[in-house]
Amino acid sequence: MGGGSMVVRLVLIFTILSVASSIDDKCAACNAVAEELELGLSNEKPRNHLDMRHRLDSTGQRRGKVIDYRVSELRVVELLDGICEKMQDYTLHKIDSNRKEWIKVDNWDNLTISKQEAKAYSKDLSNYCGRLLEETEDELAELIKKGSVRGGDVSKVLCQDLSAHCSRTSALHQGNGYGNESDGEL
Repeated sequence: MGGGSMVVRLVLIFTILSVASSIDDKCAACNAVAEELELGLSNEKPRNHLDMRHRLDSTGQRRGKVIDYRVSELRVVELLDGICEKMQDYTLHKIDSNRKEWIKVDNWDNLTISKQEAKAYSKDLSNYCGRLLEETEDELAELIKKGSVRGGDVSKVLCQDLSAHCSRTSALHQGNGYGNESDGEL
């Protein structure tokens, strides 16, 4: 292998990494995470209450609580666990010269960009997801347990209310110069 081809590979790798090193449109990325959480909510199967009555008292009666699954910590963990790994199935897709969106990829070989670049984007989205959930997890968990996060409004709750990565209304933010970008590290 010649030195020139190694330099070309390093330049290509550097280009891919620099392209995917940050999420430019945090609103679109947040909406992709919300879409995956929405999918998890819609695929939930009805579950029985959690019976935590494992202790017997002196009369032989079971003591403890019966917790409704819908308000349990277990439900929150099952909904959020693995969601960022699932974001590695997404990549950035160019719609037109000014717009890109995150799409779920069925076949990595049929993309308009290189597979390496697509995978770099998906890794970037997965990392963004981890930071997003770390920042919003406590509030999101409480809203899920309260029943405030339902199918159809996950994007609003996660991307507008909790993370503020998407503007609530464009008119509200146009006057003070805010767009879909966040000032934060995410």
